[in-house]
Amino acid sequence: MKTAEQVDQSTSYAQFLATRSQLGGLHGFTPSALSSCLFDFQADLTEWALRKGRAAIFADCGLGKTIIQLAWAQQVVEHTNRPVLILTPLAVGAQTVAEGVKFSIDCRRARDGFGIGQARILVTNYEKLHLFDQNDFAGVVADESSILKHFTGATQKAVTRFLLKMPYRLLCTATAAPNDYIELGTASEALGELGYSDMLSRFFKQDDHKPHRLQEIKNWAADKLARETKDRDSNHFGKLSFRVHQSIGQWRLKGHAVEPFWRWVASWARACRKPSDLGYADGAFILPALIERDYIVIPTTLPDGMLFMPDAVGLREERDERRRTLTERCQLVFDLVAADQSAVVWCHLNIEGDTLTRMIPGARQVKGSDSDDAKEDAYRAFASGAARVLVTKPKIGAWGLNWQHCHHVVTFASHSFEQFYQSVRRCWRFGQTEPVTVDIISTEGERHVRENMKRKADAASLMFTELVKFMRAAERIERVDTRTNPVELPVWL
Repeated sequence: MKTAEQVDQSTSYAQFLATRSQLGGLHGFTPSALSSCLFDFQADLTEWALRKGRAAIFADCGLGKTIIQLAWAQQVVEHTNRPVLILTPLAVGAQTVAEGVKFSIDCRRARDGFGIGQARILVTNYEKLHLFDQNDFAGVVADESSILKHFTGATQKAVTRFLLKMPYRLLCTATAAPNDYIELGTASEALGELGYSDMLSRFFKQDDHKPHRLQEIKNWAADKLARETKDRDSNHFGKLSFRVHQSIGQWRLKGHAVEPFWRWVASWARACRKPSDLGYADGAFILPALIERDYIVIPTTLPDGMLFMPDAVGLREERDERRRTLTERCQLVFDLVAADQSAVVWCHLNIEGDTLTRMIPGARQVKGSDSDDAKEDAYRAFASGAARVLVTKPKIGAWGLNWQHCHHVVTFASHSFEQFYQSVRRCWRFGQTEPVTVDIISTEGERHVRENMKRKADAASLMFTELVKFMRAAERIERVDTRTNPVELPVWL
C-alpha cells in the first residue's frame, strides 16, 4: 500500500512526463452554437481553435479563413465580454469588415487604439499595432501570419510580444513555410509553444556540409525529388523526401525527429488545401484550370564593355539584364493585356511599374510610397471593375485580397516561391469560376530561375501533402499514458 505522499509524488512525476511530451494543451473553452454560415469543415476548424485557445490554421486561399477568424473572434468576445483585435495586411481590413457585414458579425476598422468602448471586434493593419494597448483585448487574430517574416525585426518582435500577452490567439495563413519548415518556429513562439531556438535544438541539427558542396547537395536533392515524384506508388514515397528537403539549408530535421516534429506541430496547428484533407466532401471547393505560359525575352543590347552576350549568373547580372530588356518586356506585357478584360500585373522594379502604367491605358498602380488611403482606393477600384488593369509589386499587394473577378495574371520571374504563389492565388482561388491564365516573363538569363521555381513548387506540394498526412495521423493519436506498469518512486526518494 502506497502512502498519500508517494501517490502525490507519482502523480507529479506523471505530470512532469506529460509536460515533456511537448504536445501542447487546451487553453480555450467550449464554444456556444457557431454561426450557421460556416461550412462543416470551417466549423470544425473554428471549434478546435476555440478549444485550443492558442492555435494556428494553415488553410489554402479561398477556404474561408476570414469567416473562421470572425466566428472565432465573436465567440471570444461573447465568452469574455472584452474586445478582440484582428491584424491584417493593408487593404485586407476593409475586406474583413465587408465579410463581417455579409455574415452579420459586428466588427469595425480601427486606425488607432482610442475609443474602443464596448466589447467588439476591431480590425487594423500590422503597421498600426503600436497604437494599441494589449491590456484592452482578450484575444488577437493574426491574418496572413506568414507575412510577419517580411517585416523588420523590430516589427516582428513587437507583434510577437503583443501576442504573448493575449489569453486567446489565432494565427491564419495559406502558406506556412512552403519550402522552409523552420519558419514554423515563428508561429510556435507567438502562440506560446516552443520558442524558435528551443524548437531548433529539440528537433533540428545544424547542417555541417561545406559551402563548396552546397550546389552538389542541391543537385542531388533535385534528382532524388524527381525520382520520388515519378514513383508515387512506392511504399517509400515521402519518407526520403523529408530528409532530402531538410538537408538544403543551415538546419535540417534530425533523422529520428521527423514524426515527433510533425506530431508536435499538429498539437497546435491544422492544415488543409481542400475540405477532403479534413475528411469532408470538397463540394464547391474545386479549382478551375490554371494555364501557365512562359515567355523568354532575349536581350538585344550588350552590357557595357562586352563584345559577346554573357550569361546572367548571379543577382547582379540578372538585375542588369532586366534593365537592358525593360522596353521589350514591358511591350510584351502591353500586348498580353491588350484584350478588354481585367488583368493584374506583378513587377519587381519601380521603373517597371512606372513604365507599364504609362503604356497601359487606364491602368492603376499601387506603389510603396503611396498613402494607405491611396492604396486602398486603388484596390477597391480594381475589385469593382473601375480599373481594368492593376500594376503593383508582390510584396505590396500579394497577401489576403480576393480578386476572383480577374482571370489573367502577368508576372515577371522571381526567386521567391511564396511571392509567386500568393500573386497567382489572388485570382486562382476557391470561388473562381473561370480558368486563370498566368503569363510568366523571363529574360534569357533567368531560365534557371523558372526551373528553380518549378522545383520549389513540386517540393512545396510534396511537403504540404506530408504535412496534412502527419496532422491527420496526429488527430488519431490518443494522448494518454500507455505504460502498463504504474510509475513508482524509489523509497529513498
